[in-house]
Amino acid sequence: MTQELTTDQWHRRWEAVDRYVTGLLAPADEALTQALADSDAAGLPSIAVAANQGKFLHLLARTMGARTVLEIGTLGGYSTIWLARALPESGRLISLEYSPDHAEVARINLERAGLDSIAEIRTGPALQTLPMLAAEPGAGPFDLFFIDADKVNNPHYVQWALKLSRPGSLIVVDNVVRGGSILDADTGDPSVRGTREMYELVAREPRLDATAVQTVGSKGYDGFLLARVVS
Repeated sequence: MTQELTTDQWHRRWEAVDRYVTGLLAPADEALTQALADSDAAGLPSIAVAANQGKFLHLLARTMGARTVLEIGTLGGYSTIWLARALPESGRLISLEYSPDHAEVARINLERAGLDSIAEIRTGPALQTLPMLAAEPGAGPFDLFFIDADKVNNPHYVQWALKLSRPGSLIVVDNVVRGGSILDADTGDPSVRGTREMYELVAREPRLDATAVQTVGSKGYDGFLLARVVS
């Protein structure tokens, strides 16, 4: 009879599986390792995507032949490196980051990785920088969007992604399960409310075809939403 595991034992097993998979399929290199180290040294929160999740984003971008990416939420640039590496030399990635301190760490990490000619970081509240970006000639459409910023504004970020998209664009939103708390319709947590509003927006939006996948691993119990722009 299989022994039942405690919650702590499950967490340790999830982390061990992540280490196993990552070691075989998404091994770290100097640029990625240093990006995380510099982020920790600068006091950034330890909330970057896991290595296998970064590789997943990389493969998504490569599989669809993405040439342009818009990232909302840079942090220290770890996910930015994974995404920018998937683009051709003529590709373009724009990442929006609220914190000037975080953005500076990310710029150094991207330069070290040799990606500063492809990836550009813009600083300020995304709901202020997005209208300015949309007004630029030739700013869009973007092929792939990765949304991993403040969850309160997830519905607004998805709406902006739609404005800057084309049929066939992909929108990925991170942290959309939040340990299962999205089931609480009466929650007082603004991040959960914003995530639920995002789900409802996507569900009723005829231009989007979407699903969500639950994940477990070194980052705990969460998940991501994947939406394709169909028209």
